[in-house]
Amino acid sequence: MAFIDYYKVLGVDKKASEKEIKAAYRKLARKHHPDLNPNDESAKKKFQEINEANMVLTDPEKRKQYDQYGKDWKHADQYEQAKQSKSSAGRRSYSRQDFSDMGMDDDLSDFFKSMFGGASRSRQQAKFRGQDLNANLQLTLRDVYETHKQLLTLNGKKIRLTIPAGVENGQTIKISGHGGKGVNGGPNGDLFITFAITNNTAFKRLGNDLHASVDLDIYKAILGGDLTVDTFDGKAKIKVKPETPNNTKVKLKGKGFPVYKQEGKFGDLYITLQLKTPTNLSSKEKELFTELSKIRSNGS
Repeated sequence: MAFIDYYKVLGVDKKASEKEIKAAYRKLARKHHPDLNPNDESAKKKFQEINEANMVLTDPEKRKQYDQYGKDWKHADQYEQAKQSKSSAGRRSYSRQDFSDMGMDDDLSDFFKSMFGGASRSRQQAKFRGQDLNANLQLTLRDVYETHKQLLTLNGKKIRLTIPAGVENGQTIKISGHGGKGVNGGPNGDLFITFAITNNTAFKRLGNDLHASVDLDIYKAILGGDLTVDTFDGKAKIKVKPETPNNTKVKLKGKGFPVYKQEGKFGDLYITLQLKTPTNLSSKEKELFTELSKIRSNGS
């Protein structure tokens, strides 16, 4: 397993505070967000690394394990249990096969191998925590607009999962105790689910805010008036000021996307008004526009 330096991923010092880590995460997450880099696989991979680094370094226990064990931090509990067992058992030793049976053979570090490699199996075995598992879950933007439940089947086991509104593309959450089965009565590992969210709507999501464009006819742009627009969960009426320029942005406060795990809190919706030039003009309309053009030219 290749070692990923989470501090380097976020561009922070190893002594950085949790506040500094979160600030660095937010800055990089916005820069590499898949919605801002469509069809860019490198940006998608970078976004996933940023999420993983933030998840580990903002969790005090995980950060401690990562600082001590590096790429093998997920096996920290096994290391500690194994060292304690070896210390208390005296001549007890473990074979490589013991750990291969746990599905850990490919992930063993040189440190772990040097501690336990080559000897015979003891009759009395230590308890070991199960492997952590990773899975991807494909959802649509509308799926994650509201908190809902999903029934997943993983390794033949059904898991009822509550998905909070506002999860982001590439975000990973942990389901405790639903990973690999513990060995010799040890605790189960955890399940890490990464969300792959597709957007099949007319709205563009940037963090908790939504963006959309709406056509504005020339008459309403000049004279002003009411305009009904689509929001993510219905419709809203906005006021168009007289002589509104093309590409004017209007903010609808609280009409954006739900904020993750903050019940009742939403981002904003930004509507860009795009001037629509009339076509297939009648003779009368052309005549009126010509008259308007002359009036404008004469400054009357």
